[in-house]
Amino acid sequence: MPGLFDPIEVRGTRLRNRIFTAPMCQYSAMGRDGIPTSWHLVHLGSIAAGGSSLVVAEATAVTPEGRISDRDTGIWNDEQADAWRPIAEFVASQGAVPGIQLAHAGRKGSTWAPWGEPEDRQGSIPAELGGWPTLAPSGVPYEGLAVPHALDLEGIDRIVDAFTQAARRAVAAGFGMVEIHAAHGYLLHEFLSPVSNLRTDAYGGSLENRARLLLRVVASVREAIGDLPLFVRFSASDWAPTGWNVDACATVARWCADAGADLFDISSGGNVPASIPVRPGYQVPFAARIKELTGLPVSAVGIITESQQASEVVASGHADAVSLARELLRDPHFPLRAAHELGVDIDYWPGQYLRARWR
Repeated sequence: MPGLFDPIEVRGTRLRNRIFTAPMCQYSAMGRDGIPTSWHLVHLGSIAAGGSSLVVAEATAVTPEGRISDRDTGIWNDEQADAWRPIAEFVASQGAVPGIQLAHAGRKGSTWAPWGEPEDRQGSIPAELGGWPTLAPSGVPYEGLAVPHALDLEGIDRIVDAFTQAARRAVAAGFGMVEIHAAHGYLLHEFLSPVSNLRTDAYGGSLENRARLLLRVVASVREAIGDLPLFVRFSASDWAPTGWNVDACATVARWCADAGADLFDISSGGNVPASIPVRPGYQVPFAARIKELTGLPVSAVGIITESQQASEVVASGHADAVSLARELLRDPHFPLRAAHELGVDIDYWPGQYLRARWR
């Protein structure tokens, strides 16, 4: 089996190790215009300098109403894409591949950012305070949030086009990888799950119908980005008895691969309130199961915080890579530290950091 610090190639793009940076919402866009700022440059740039092979920018909305909060970044216009360009360039200059996660929040949009003043804001943002109507496969709200508008067929076509145009802007901005967000209860996941998709047309009912929108997005984004790597992020389970599950996820992953996706970033939950047994590595079995059922490359997530733990996920064959989030917030240089702790000699220490190498 490959090691954590062995390179991996995805559709001709070489990643220097198997430590990926998962998308992490920063709720720090300029004003309410979805424009990334110097915060994003420093946040993502420091992680790239810290040795990650792939640095994926946060869930970036493909339309204004696709934002989770009014502080989210977007890439629905050229001004936003222009602001992303120096960020992608700096990440690449540090030897990492800059990626971006394209997202639509669906019925979980128009919510307050999780920090700020006042701190006790809950639920949907009222229209008089800047909120917006949300969209979903069906008029079924997420608990505690506003009732969404069910998309009609023309609206679904507009969603596909929005992902496509956002993908083209991402390529023009210099991103070397694109991920489609189909997890955590956001729009594409809402279509996949039978607990949030109650449609009776060609986009509801059977698994094939519920996957139709995602497959259209994957095929269209593949065409838009050429030969760049294309990932899909899945929640492999709703953690609900009648909800989306890992076996259905494996089937749809195979269909996505046929439509042009290369690697699958496997998480879980987020579509309905659930009791989830959170513990270190608790989501790794989902990635392992998807890999077992499909033979497709996957990355694993979920409280992966120690170098030996990350190494074992890859060395065991449970996943082809690990995607870290909170640990990289705490320590953007985790890959450099992990190489030291695992006794691996790497040649991409930044020159500015050489005096800080462990002895």
